[in-house]
Amino acid sequence: MFGYVTIDRPEMKIREYYQYKGYYCGLCHELRDVYGVRGQMTLTYDMTFVVILLSSLYEEKTTMTTRRCAVHPVKKIPILKNALTRYGADMNILLTYYHFVDDWQDEKSLPGLTGIHMLHKKAQKVERGYPRQASVFRRQLKALRTLEKEDCQDLDAAAGCFGRLMEELLVLRQDEWEEKLRRMGFYLGKFIYLMDAFEDLPKDREKGLYNPLKDMWDRYAGDQERFSRDCGQMLEMMISECSGAFEQLPCLMEADILRNILYSGVWVKYRRMMKDKDQDTKGGSR
Repeated sequence: MFGYVTIDRPEMKIREYYQYKGYYCGLCHELRDVYGVRGQMTLTYDMTFVVILLSSLYEEKTTMTTRRCAVHPVKKIPILKNALTRYGADMNILLTYYHFVDDWQDEKSLPGLTGIHMLHKKAQKVERGYPRQASVFRRQLKALRTLEKEDCQDLDAAAGCFGRLMEELLVLRQDEWEEKLRRMGFYLGKFIYLMDAFEDLPKDREKGLYNPLKDMWDRYAGDQERFSRDCGQMLEMMISECSGAFEQLPCLMEADILRNILYSGVWVKYRRMMKDKDQDTKGGSR
């Protein structure tokens, strides 16, 4: 369900791209240093965004070092890290662990079971360090599982669970920025959930799996153009609310990177999906 909150590289300045890459590599190395190679495998673009956002908001002092790694074995690369990099790594582990639990409970997935054994002790340690976040994550994912088992087609109800999870993730501290961060996280979470449902709908329909957009597709009688347009409008509403909350935060450091992600990067996969659908339609009409 993650991987949508990323950059639009062609729209970035070279300096901004390497700055972003430094944060991404910093999170990668933090996962490796704290949680080993297995932890490193959980790395996501989405959590890189969280690290940059919170670093900007709290003006966290960030240090740059250079290191080699398996991906860059010859030349040392710059990595950017601060205290919030560890928060991103911890949350990455916790959410990946809960994802494995969901996979095992819902589908009896062997990769899910393997992931549970791989991350169980690590996730327990994170839960003890962040009881508020962990409690909300568990509660919302449990509620979402219940809705999925009931084949709930109420988009607000289903997407809202993931929205409340994301809002808790962004609230590192319960301070004067909490309300705006919660609003930003809530709508970003709904955007991620609905984007994931939009991308997975063809596969889910084919396999008979749950998808909150199934009834909407049926109502449109397979009218792909209308369906895609209306889904696009819903997604625009979600990210517009999220971006509006972001603009009320005093984020100056890395503001251009954050705006690239929120105004363009989150749409990279959507544009690719629409291009593929358009090509499939044209191919089918020949």
